[in-house]
Amino acid sequence: MVFMLLAAAAFCAGAVNSIAGGGSFLTFPSLVFAGVPAVVANASSTVALVPGSVTAAVSYRDEIRRLNETRIKLWFVVSIFGGAVGAALLLFTSDKTFRQVAPWLLLFATLLFAFGARVGVALRGRFHSSQALMLVFLLPISIYGGYFGGGIGIMLLSAFRLYGFNDIHGMNGIKSILASSLNAIAALIFIVAHRIDWLPTLVMMAAAIAGGYIGPMLARRLPHSAIRATIIVVGVIMTAYFFRTAPG
Repeated sequence: MVFMLLAAAAFCAGAVNSIAGGGSFLTFPSLVFAGVPAVVANASSTVALVPGSVTAAVSYRDEIRRLNETRIKLWFVVSIFGGAVGAALLLFTSDKTFRQVAPWLLLFATLLFAFGARVGVALRGRFHSSQALMLVFLLPISIYGGYFGGGIGIMLLSAFRLYGFNDIHGMNGIKSILASSLNAIAALIFIVAHRIDWLPTLVMMAAAIAGGYIGPMLARRLPHSAIRATIIVVGVIMTAYFFRTAPG
């Protein structure tokens, strides 16, 4: 029964990640509810969702080819470095400490998912876009992604808006490349450190891949606003639960 619930959560996570992002709002809490320690649950959630993010990145290869390759390569390196730093920080975080931090991370990610795009647009005119400024934003975003990752897609899209990108398909392509790279290096570190609960992770990985395949089909039938609203509601509920159950 537990594995069926985990599979259902991962299927939905894969689907929403392929449409609007926010899948970790489902996978991380589901693993914690199943009795997996918080740090291991976070690491396992990252590993379970990596194949879907890589698939999404590959699907945007045509859009990515039209962009500045040198610039993207530098961002790729920074995202990998940041993801590795974030993953290392997680490994040095005790389970109790992470349970105390997790509600705040979920709250931040939920607010970011709800208002991140508006903030990016509002701030865009206040900064002079440059490669250096982009790297200043990208490094902490990547560290956060390796450590927790909730809302990472919205953070990256907001940074791209500040940089001056307008092509949503190109932005999604770069977002997929950077998110998949930092998640992949974080997942590798978690695997080497033996912080993965493999049985639920493999169940969720298979379900998330299936959800990622079905997601675009659902997107054609469901309003984007309804999907976003559902994810935000889930984020609020999960945040409230983790605040209530956080150790003192």
